[in-house]
Amino acid sequence: MSVQTFTPREFHRQAHDALGNPQIRANFRKAMDGLMTKRRDVFSDWDLETLRELGANIRLRALAKLPDLLEQLEANCEANGIRVHWAEDGEEACRIIRGICETHDAKSVIKGKSMVSEEMHLNAHLEEAGIEALESDLGEYLVQLNEQTPSHIIMPAIHLNTDEISEILHDKTGTERSRDVDYMTAAARAQLRERFMAADVGVSGVNFAVAETGTLCLVENEGNGRMTTTVPPVHIAVTGIEKVVEHLRDVPPLYALLTRSATGQHVTTYFNMISSPRKEGEHDGPKEVHLVLVDSGRSRIYQDDELLDTLRCIRCGACMNHCPVYTRVGGHTYGTTYPGPIGSILSPHLMGLEDTKDLPTASSLCGACGEVCPVKIPIPDLLVRLRRESVGEGRGNVAGAGVKRTRKEAAAWKGFEWMATHPGVWRSGTALAGKLQALMPAKLAPWTDYRTAPKPARASLHALVKQHRRRRQADGSDGENRS
Repeated sequence: MSVQTFTPREFHRQAHDALGNPQIRANFRKAMDGLMTKRRDVFSDWDLETLRELGANIRLRALAKLPDLLEQLEANCEANGIRVHWAEDGEEACRIIRGICETHDAKSVIKGKSMVSEEMHLNAHLEEAGIEALESDLGEYLVQLNEQTPSHIIMPAIHLNTDEISEILHDKTGTERSRDVDYMTAAARAQLRERFMAADVGVSGVNFAVAETGTLCLVENEGNGRMTTTVPPVHIAVTGIEKVVEHLRDVPPLYALLTRSATGQHVTTYFNMISSPRKEGEHDGPKEVHLVLVDSGRSRIYQDDELLDTLRCIRCGACMNHCPVYTRVGGHTYGTTYPGPIGSILSPHLMGLEDTKDLPTASSLCGACGEVCPVKIPIPDLLVRLRRESVGEGRGNVAGAGVKRTRKEAAAWKGFEWMATHPGVWRSGTALAGKLQALMPAKLAPWTDYRTAPKPARASLHALVKQHRRRRQADGSDGENRS
């Protein structure tokens, strides 16, 4: 199946196209407004900052012990009967999963929601081997039918409205055109139920992997995750190495933050805890459970004391829901598996900064993403750090970093830095620029390719305030004279 592709190298063109699509903008505006309202309301009776601090500390503690916790997770999973595999990158992870499928002569795979499998392009890899891979999450299923990729990490089909979904189901599966959401959901459910029963292997993601007990936790609303992990005879869970937590008691606070931040729910419909394959005497569950731990650049992030904070993420999507850029251009514009603010700080490590250099600049640095992050990732600070890396002024330990500025650009910024750190020069320069504003060119490529040309004010704010004070003093003196 061919999939509609976007690329981070074409971010500006894709953003231009999205901004010119009124349907896309309306779909995202409506969806994001609703999600922001739900999140605000569901936290109204909570001490949110205390809970965020707790969540951040749990994630920081886990990351501080990550190498040891991963070994502990492996040991406890193996003791429970879960086979653990290590993958240096997505390609190796795909080979491991393909190998497991081929060992069982699998012809069909049913998949629960997994962003890491999207990151790895697992579906395409399996299809090349003649193994059908079908998404079972309703949003992922719709996106797959429409030959697209997800546009949001929690709600993959959020870019589609009811009429578009109806048309997709009608064209691809033969259902009646309808605006009845219950009818369309029931139709998709009936289609997927048959595939669950026939699947040879189930693949899922992991929300939290508990090192203490060797338990894999999955958060979901539709029950497809539970079906994926229990009906097929083989279950393969795939996750990034950062998803490990130390104790089982660490999960409830993170779960409370995840569900409320993601969809505005107190709890999701299902919370699955998988600790072993089917045991003797049990009536359901897979005969084998495999866990694939994927690095793909995460260990490189781990070695940087600033960028390490990126790995705190619990994949709630709140930063996207509140981002003024994502809300207007949508997820496909970014051309990456992880869009929005979190994608802009994670994707450069997964794909290289040379290919993703525009993503850290796809932000107004308004700070909304950092304010709503349930585990307090300083996303704006990390965006600035990656901007420095992209022009060769960082530490140089991000893949693809060090694309130097041109001499002209470097000289311009050096000049700006000098002026900005010399108040007298700055005041004189801005005053002169205000007087000569008529000479400002209308085109300043590449700035004006995407922005309105800056126009210096005739008077600075300081000058205007002084003028206002003088007028008030003059008015006061006149009043005293008249009295």
